[in-house]
Amino acid sequence: MTAPAPLDALVIGGGSAGLAAAAWLQRLDVHAAVLESGSSPSGAWPTYYSSLTLFTPARHSSLPGMRFPGPPDHYPSRDAMAAYLRAYAEHLALPVVRHADVIRLQAMNGGFHVTARDGRTWAARTVVAATGTVRRPRRPALPGAEHTGVQTLHARDYRHPEPFAGQRIVVVGAGNSGAQIAAELGRVARVTLASRRPLRLVPQRPLGHDLTDWLTWSGVERVPIGAFGRVPAASPVVAVPGLRAALRRGNPDLRPMFTALTQDGVRWADGTVEPVDTVILATGYGWNGSYLPPAALGPDGEPRQRLGISTALPGLYFVGLPGQRTVASGTVRAAGPDARAVVRHLVRHLETGHAPT
Repeated sequence: MTAPAPLDALVIGGGSAGLAAAAWLQRLDVHAAVLESGSSPSGAWPTYYSSLTLFTPARHSSLPGMRFPGPPDHYPSRDAMAAYLRAYAEHLALPVVRHADVIRLQAMNGGFHVTARDGRTWAARTVVAATGTVRRPRRPALPGAEHTGVQTLHARDYRHPEPFAGQRIVVVGAGNSGAQIAAELGRVARVTLASRRPLRLVPQRPLGHDLTDWLTWSGVERVPIGAFGRVPAASPVVAVPGLRAALRRGNPDLRPMFTALTQDGVRWADGTVEPVDTVILATGYGWNGSYLPPAALGPDGEPRQRLGISTALPGLYFVGLPGQRTVASGTVRAAGPDARAVVRHLVRHLETGHAPT
């Protein structure tokens, strides 16, 4: 039996970045498919904590070819974003293959061979990796962790505050997720937000306009990331509604990172020891490229790439990486522009048979 001809492109991952890439491929008549590990093309959104909302208003949260529904000034919820992605894939009739959990990608015969966990395989001339970060939570080594009885979770495992009612909780991390989770837990528990860097708050709507509007009007989000040097290690925290009030009430309170876990709590930097029920690590994620060959990744597990183009394997591309092209890269609002740039390069690669310079 003759094997089917390879696709021109495979997109791995059905979140916002992967669907945006698929939309651009469709516009340019590239024969492609999207491999989504879950039951629907909604990315990682259904796995986030239930109260999560975008920092970006709906008018900046659309993917190419379909406006985000509702008032343009509203901030979409977790569930609204997941529903939008499902509707987007259906509206554009994107070729999504569900339950296709990719475990291996191999460079073969000038193209790629892709294998899913259930044994299905695909061949493609090019691949766009858009698998995001949620499967690779960063868990810093905590002194004393091997002997502690304190429940230690990653923010990925947090859904809503009710199971933590009445507890003493330390949330680790001075980013947006850590601050929001700590403030939400402060309604039902005694919470400290602990970090190695001071919390840096920025207003969500300076002078009555969303922060994203100002970044768009100023042109900052269109400036190539190289113009700013390295991506900052710690981003400012957007002061979403209720966050400043929670901090003023002192729940959560802010403290420098503890020095160690004890048997039943933490040891703070001043030497005091305090009983704690739960530590929640809002310490971010690394990019999920476990299915890629080692040559495609650097020592830190991050892709070897420039502007979303693999510097190790011709024909391999990435979308959805923080710092990929601009300061907005890695966010929903940058998915369309970043995917467009990558797909343009991909099409030239298909036409010439090699990676253009």
